[in-house]
Order: sequence, then C-alpha cells, then structure tokens
Amino acid sequence: MNYTVRSSSSDSVFLADFHHVSTIGATARNGVDRQAATAEDARTRDWMSAWVEKHGFDLRVDAIGNMFACLEFVADAPYVLIGSHLDSQPLGGRFDGAYGVLAALFAALRVKESVAESGQMPRFNLAVVNWFNEEGGRFAPSIMGSSVYAGLFDLDEMLAVNDLGGTTVAEALTDIGYAGIDTPPEAVSYAEIHIEQGRILERERKDVGVVESSWYTQKLDIDVLGEQSHTGATAMADRHDALVAAAKVVLAVANVVDEFDDEALVSSVGQHVVEPNSPIGVPRRVHMVADLRSSDPAVVRAARDSLKAQIADIALAHDITIEIEDFDIRDKRYFPEAGVELAEKAVANEGLSMRRLETMAGHDSVAMNHRVPAVMMFVPSVDGVSHCEREFTTDADMLRGLAVLTSVAHELIRGELSEERDVTIWVGRSVAEARMIAGAPTNAGMSA
Repeated sequence: MNYTVRSSSSDSVFLADFHHVSTIGATARNGVDRQAATAEDARTRDWMSAWVEKHGFDLRVDAIGNMFACLEFVADAPYVLIGSHLDSQPLGGRFDGAYGVLAALFAALRVKESVAESGQMPRFNLAVVNWFNEEGGRFAPSIMGSSVYAGLFDLDEMLAVNDLGGTTVAEALTDIGYAGIDTPPEAVSYAEIHIEQGRILERERKDVGVVESSWYTQKLDIDVLGEQSHTGATAMADRHDALVAAAKVVLAVANVVDEFDDEALVSSVGQHVVEPNSPIGVPRRVHMVADLRSSDPAVVRAARDSLKAQIADIALAHDITIEIEDFDIRDKRYFPEAGVELAEKAVANEGLSMRRLETMAGHDSVAMNHRVPAVMMFVPSVDGVSHCEREFTTDADMLRGLAVLTSVAHELIRGELSEERDVTIWVGRSVAEARMIAGAPTNAGMSA
C-alpha cells in the first residue's frame, strides 16, 4: 500500500497534545501521578474520549476498563490493535505508557487519512487501546487489562482485587465512570511503542529498539508475622519484631543477585505494609512483594529457592513466622520473527538506526503476545530513568517513534503479520514452540 503522511503539522499537534496530557496529574518535579482508576486517571481517560469523538473514531470500553478507539475499514473484519496505557506509577514519569497511547492515536489518524486519500481498502480494521492498570501501583497484579483481554487473568477475579484502602477494581471503575459493558474488538495483531526504560539505545546512539523477547519474571508475596508490643516497655530479648526480620529479608532479596553472573538477575522489594505502623508499637506484621527477573528462567528459579532457604533461617533466628507464596509468574516470551523484521524494515525506511534487544520490564505487548502476534518497539530514555519524576525522552525521539509506529500500523492492516502460521497456531503455545514458530534460534541468549 502506498500512503502519504503529512507529518510536519501533525507532529506539532501531537507534541502539543502529549505535553497537555502531561499536565493531568502533574507533580511538582515534572512527573505525573495517575494511578489506575483514580480521579487523575479519569481526567486522562476523559481527554482521550473527547479526542476520539473529535476525530471520528468509535469508542468502546470493556468490563475491565480497557478503552478502544476503533476505525472500521472492512465490515466484520478483525482489528489490528496499537496502543499502551495512560495510568502511571505513584510519583511516576510522564512518558511511560502515555507516549505509546498518544503515538498510537496519531498513527491511527494518519492511517485513516491515507486510506481515505488512496481509496485502497486494507485487509483489517484498526483500533487504539488504552489498557487498564498496566502499572499495578494501586491494584496488583500489573498488566491487568491486557492480561484479561489476552485470557491470562480471569475477569471476575481481577474485578474483585482491592487496593490498600479496600476499594475493589469494580468499585473504582464505577466511581470514575469507566465500568464498561462493550464487547472489545477482536484482535488479529498488536503493536506498541514505548520508552526504553533503560540506557542501551542512548549509550549506543540508536534511534529505535526492536524487542525480540521479554525476561522471565517471578514475584514472591511475603508476610512477616511477629508480635505487637510496647517499644519502651518490652525487653529486647522478648521482642518478635516483624520489621527487623523484614529488613533482613529485603537485604537477602537485594544480595541474592551476587550469587549469579553480573547483570544476570535483577531483584527488588518495592512495597511494604507495616502494622500497626505506630511510633510506640513494635511491628506485628510486614507485608511485601519481592520481584525477581532474568533473561534465563533457571536463574530466577534458583534465586527463588535460595531466598526461600534464607528466609526460613531468618524466621527461625527471630522466632517469628514468614509466609511466602509465588505470585505473578510471567514466562519468557519471544516475539514473532516476522514482526521483528517488519519493525526493522519500518525503521530502515525512515532512515533511522536500530538494534534488537530484550525487554526487562513487563509491558502490555508481552501479555498480548500470548494471544496474537505482537510487535514491540522502544525509543531512547535519557539516563535510562523510569518510574521516576525525572523520566525523560526528547521530542525528536518521540516523533521518530511515531513515524515508525505509523509505518508498522499501515503494514499490519494490510495483513503483513497475519498469515496462518502467525495467528492460528500462535495462541497457547509453549515457549519452545513459540520460538520455533517465531523463527528464533534455539540457543538465543540475552541480546541487551
């Protein structure tokens, strides 16, 4: 399909809209705080709804709060989905997720205009999606909306998830007016562009990264159960301090990476809930979630086993109980080779530089890659900083990514990633089978 993109004027409109959206939920240090189904998230969703209506898209909202801005070119045909998420981390950055949604909206608008001008009807329809609760800061697990859509999470179970204040997802979506009832469009493929959240592209001075696989992720739900007592009146020998034991667990999680090769494993504990959280009360309970990630699933499993043994020793030494449950395990996934090559061609056609890499972070594209062939692309992040108020990507890099996403979207609606081998036998396959289907080498290792 030959198409014409009038990018110069729409580039400035895209940048203006992106920077406007960045004012919604803005923080004092140039970040945003738009956690899922909060008032700030609702304002961003309302902006998208108005944009969709203004530009003649059909808006659908499904039961988990995913928003779909649909363009129907061919009656009864399935849809190519492009997009990301508008929710953020607490005190997060303004680029993570939101860039991908805004870029998808403008890419879709350019596709709509070029199809109208050429008169050449594509094979598939196109929809821009804002996935619900990708970040997981308020409601766990993360990547919720796309995982429900992909059939990885149960809808009713996710609607029943509650935040730390006891509000459920279902209640929160109702409160902000986005508890949808629409049937979502049926996807045939998916594409997403995102900031890298790392330093590889910046360090190597590459314009675009094309993602070929995702890291294996394992979380541990850890409950440290001690005994509440008086901070002044209880002898040290008589205390069962859950927080002291929890501090040693945190250190164990941090230090477990030293048991493996450099850069083979990342680990963290990002959230604590301390009870009773009183200045004169010895803590009786600490709840935390540990996060382990590696390109090699065997490394994560070995780290998990090591941590469980260390945590058992900590519990014994402090005469307390520590309960551990496996949580939110995400397999290593390989993106289809045909999609990787399609993205590479789009980058080359724009005259840009690129490299293949893995994603250490989870994304909606990883969930969608379980259901349909997915394409994932990155633009550079300054200093590799993300989930932080000083997260930054330049306007020039955002525009380069927009151009590439537009090209990819054009190719996808033509059916370039929808041959039988890429769609009908993609869903439900094991990692080994997916590698074979994708054309990935069986000994592929870490490329980032």
